[in-house]
Amino acid sequence: MAATYDFPSDLLAGQEELHQVRAELSALLKRLPWSVEPLDGFSDDNGWRKVERPASPGWTDDEQAEVEKLRRREHELAVFVSTHRYWNELTGADRMHARSRLKHVVGEGAPPEHTEKSP
Repeated sequence: MAATYDFPSDLLAGQEELHQVRAELSALLKRLPWSVEPLDGFSDDNGWRKVERPASPGWTDDEQAEVEKLRRREHELAVFVSTHRYWNELTGADRMHARSRLKHVVGEGAPPEHTEKSP
């Protein structure tokens, strides 16, 4: 049976916001053109696989600012979560397992454990 951990509420909130910020940043980057600066499209089939990119209009100043804001917040949250005082209470394998478990905590409760049903 997996160990349970009594994570402090600020640590849980920080991890949850970190998940949200990373999801928002990922979605934003998928919507943006492939190049920050305006560049012509290209096609290259000389490598081990063909690579094609359409012309990129580049990112607007607002888009660049939004990406920078999200990356900065992601960094702040990652530092907060990874250096939280809670980790000082655990050692060795317990600390490693707790850090892994925290990444899978959803809202106020943990996700359901996967159990195998016997036939």
